[in-house]
Amino acid sequence: MTAVVVEKPHQLRIGESRAETPGAGEVLVRVRRAGICGSDIHIFHGTNPFAKYPRVIGHEFAGEIAAVGPGVPGFSLGDRVVVDPVVACGHCYPCRVGRPNVCANLEVMGVHRDGGFRDHLVVPAANAVAVGDLPFEVAAMAEPFSIAANVLERTGGAQATDTVLIYGAGMIGLTVLLAARLEGARCIVTDIDDARLARAAELGAARVINARRESVPEAMKTENDGLGPSLVIEAAGAPGLIDEATRVASPAGRIGLLGFTAEPTPTVQQEIVKKELTIAGSRLNRRLLPRVVVWFKTRRIDPRGLVTQVFPAADAQAAFDLIARDPGSTMKVQLSFE
Repeated sequence: MTAVVVEKPHQLRIGESRAETPGAGEVLVRVRRAGICGSDIHIFHGTNPFAKYPRVIGHEFAGEIAAVGPGVPGFSLGDRVVVDPVVACGHCYPCRVGRPNVCANLEVMGVHRDGGFRDHLVVPAANAVAVGDLPFEVAAMAEPFSIAANVLERTGGAQATDTVLIYGAGMIGLTVLLAARLEGARCIVTDIDDARLARAAELGAARVINARRESVPEAMKTENDGLGPSLVIEAAGAPGLIDEATRVASPAGRIGLLGFTAEPTPTVQQEIVKKELTIAGSRLNRRLLPRVVVWFKTRRIDPRGLVTQVFPAADAQAAFDLIARDPGSTMKVQLSFE
């Protein structure tokens, strides 16, 4: 019975997973595969302001139903599921208008409450999404792709007529790339890491730009009949990118913000009004894991190429050490609880 616990910043402990019994409206999930996210790294380093310690981390995880609580229809023992880590109150204003991902009383598994880096955990049945016969390593990728699904929904979706500029070729940037390409959008990815850009090109980016060697605003002058990208996704979180996004975006363009920084980011309001830009923040996902599961089951997206390493859960420290020591060799590192 294994649980991966951040005891306090910079201290990871492999402990015992406590026994739990599902109550009304809950299910017990036997975790099989879980992915390490940047948020887990931030909690480990003590830079996530929402985490309390000690904390069982992990919010990207899939497994099978091990027990069903009273009043839960639709699940049987052994059913494969992926878990949506967003737990909302259901009655505040955001919840009432269908935006539970920004619930006023939001709790995210692995951040505000103990998460999925353990053999077993009880979750609300409403957060368990059936995945059929999808392999666990594929199902565990649904949560990161739901981030891409959410930002694209917030910005009106990516269409074949769109030119999409994606800032950042990390995991989230690549999920946005794959999701945006589903309807045939032309996608451009910019980063400062050549290895990441090469991976983006392999995954179908029509153009990649190393921002250390090439001016992104200058490069965008040749896109979309000279108007610039119709959709910009900021997934890097670097100061100044919001202002640059407003300058490169096409008139009537949309900008989706996924990255964040604590530093102020000055923006010229004139650009936003002159072009009548739509700017949308995006956090977590709005019950979109079922959509992603369909993408996976129909093979519209195959996420397996993004999983670069798998470690036994008992070796979680080695996985974290690898990510810190050689981040260029990793994209999605998963833990196996088999």
